[in-house]
Amino acid sequence: MRDVTTAHPVQDLDVQPTPLALLLLGREADPKSERGVECPGDLPSPSDPDLVERARAAKEKLGEKVFVLGHHYQRDEVIQFADVTGDSFKLARDAAARPEAEYIVFCGVHFMAESADILTTDDQKVVLPDLAAGCSMADMATAEQVAECWDVLTEAGIAEQVVPVSYMNSSADIKAFTGRHGGTICTSSNAERALEWAFEQGEKVLFLPDQHLGRNTAVRDMGMTLEDCVLYNPHKPNGGLTAEELRNAKMILWRGHCSVHGRFSVDSVNDVRARIPGVNVLVHPECKHEVVAAADYVGSTEYIIKALEAAPAGSKWAVGTELNLVRRLANRFAAEDKEIVFLDKTVCFCSTMNRIDLPHLVWTLESLAEGNLVNRIEVDPETEKYAKLALERMLALP
Repeated sequence: MRDVTTAHPVQDLDVQPTPLALLLLGREADPKSERGVECPGDLPSPSDPDLVERARAAKEKLGEKVFVLGHHYQRDEVIQFADVTGDSFKLARDAAARPEAEYIVFCGVHFMAESADILTTDDQKVVLPDLAAGCSMADMATAEQVAECWDVLTEAGIAEQVVPVSYMNSSADIKAFTGRHGGTICTSSNAERALEWAFEQGEKVLFLPDQHLGRNTAVRDMGMTLEDCVLYNPHKPNGGLTAEELRNAKMILWRGHCSVHGRFSVDSVNDVRARIPGVNVLVHPECKHEVVAAADYVGSTEYIIKALEAAPAGSKWAVGTELNLVRRLANRFAAEDKEIVFLDKTVCFCSTMNRIDLPHLVWTLESLAEGNLVNRIEVDPETEKYAKLALERMLALP
């Protein structure tokens, strides 16, 4: 798997940009850069308003040749230029449904653009406005680490009983590993059905890379116990587990998490209940198990949006998910007298998702309008073959 980047021409310069300069400009990738969340006290300030007109002009010039995807967690100044919005899998499928679009500009993070490349045609080119827009969760499981884990399971004599289930929020390499070993992909919406399918195929599940979604689905939704789950730590010998612990487990959870959803705590829940009497606590299943247990409602991003759409006027909600989406929903439903607040008192946003800002989007659209292909995300054919197999198994789930 590789990123194919056509560099933006550098004119009237005697020197080439340094790797650091290219990283800051969003034209190189660094998996160690800007992981997790930032808590600056407020969201980043809007970009130069002159960029709005430039973005409109470039998008109009490209016409139907470009299709812009905007993830729910993107900032408003970017979302306004999205042709469709949604979660990562919905957007990848929307891209696949637009074969006439030569360029798919994915305003999201790296693994999302990879999924779009896997599901679109060979003639379509997927572009990520900033190559450093990664995902801390996806980066917590590398192909080498997962291969080593499979060796550990083999040595414990249980690999043949294990079916891998990988969350959509994973790299193409991990999706390909899942496809090669008879597993499937899941989203936060269909994780329970994916696990049911996996247990029809084998006796145990290796769930990658988000431990919390795996644990919450197994225990909260499927009636397993916490003792049925073990946590595999790729940074410890044998994952920090004995062969007996692996043999006794039903769910082998990868030690990964979302840096945004992992911030929410039971204290956050208790505090908001004390501050806002009668508040409904609504959280994403990527939150910790104890937070999910303390909440009133739990569901995917799409579930959260639909729950707030259906909520009665005058109701109060504390939402545990990414800040950009919470603020957008709060503004959207304010006229209906729905009070919607961020679950955590500290204002935090996903720093990697927020790398896609208006300057990067404008640079991308103007470059494409000038015939310069930039920041292309391209998954190699072998990886694509097996990753697509895992995705197709998910699509075949009833």
